[in-house]
Amino acid sequence: MRHLLDAFIGFLRAERGLSAKSIEAYGQDLDSYLRDLERMRIEDPHRITRAHLDRHLSTLARRGLSKRSQARHLSTLRSFHRFLVAEKLTSHDPSEELAPPKVVPKLPVFLTHQEVEALLAAPDARTALGARDLAMLRLLYATGLRVSELVRLSINDLNLQAGYLVATGKGRKQRLVPVGELAAASIRQYLGSARSVLLKGRASTALFVGRGARTLTRQGFWKLINGYARKSGIRRRISPHKLRHSFATHLLEGGADLRSVQAMLGHADLSTTQIYTHLDRRHLHSIYDRYHPRS
Repeated sequence: MRHLLDAFIGFLRAERGLSAKSIEAYGQDLDSYLRDLERMRIEDPHRITRAHLDRHLSTLARRGLSKRSQARHLSTLRSFHRFLVAEKLTSHDPSEELAPPKVVPKLPVFLTHQEVEALLAAPDARTALGARDLAMLRLLYATGLRVSELVRLSINDLNLQAGYLVATGKGRKQRLVPVGELAAASIRQYLGSARSVLLKGRASTALFVGRGARTLTRQGFWKLINGYARKSGIRRRISPHKLRHSFATHLLEGGADLRSVQAMLGHADLSTTQIYTHLDRRHLHSIYDRYHPRS
């Protein structure tokens, strides 16, 4: 059934617009699944039953795969079997009635307001790289972009006069995200001279560039943000995603509604955004305990 895996991966590339990393994860999950089916002597998708799926998932549990990884793996299998039915490569979907393992939501880690202020004060905006880095950090915190969305921004994605940008997220879905004035001011400063200094006469449509028009990478920005975290005295490990979590958490603490935060983050499902309400409730409890005389 290896040709079915190849057909499915081709579908993901052409129709779903997934990243190379996501496609690789799908491929690894399905390779494991097909290996188990081969051991069960199943060579025809019409013969796959729920019992075969149960045996495969039990094998994953015995291997020590976490509940979260099992749930992701099952999601891959469901997508694969839905594809087989849609393409009329089989007439039934044995994964339909499988319930995902219960996963305890992991609360996102975010920065305090003081840590955010310290981080944003770390770059030296008098230098070209410092001006670029300050603009990137302020924009990340002001918009909640994923780091992949940040480094892919082009000049044409930005409309500072109207105060928004166009972010291209997962599955190439685009959304409008407001840009705050402080972030906009840093971007204007960066565009005023620093960007041309970094380009050194070369052309690029990318908004944020390295020296000689080099393209910034997710890994490069991860190292950059950790360097500024150390410089600002933040002792714990920082990632670009923690600024995204901070953006969402601080908005909800300030009274923003969940639907608006969902739209700005680019979450397809509201349940994904609801994880931040746990943090918001924890914040409310701390305020109550601090100020209520009978707490």
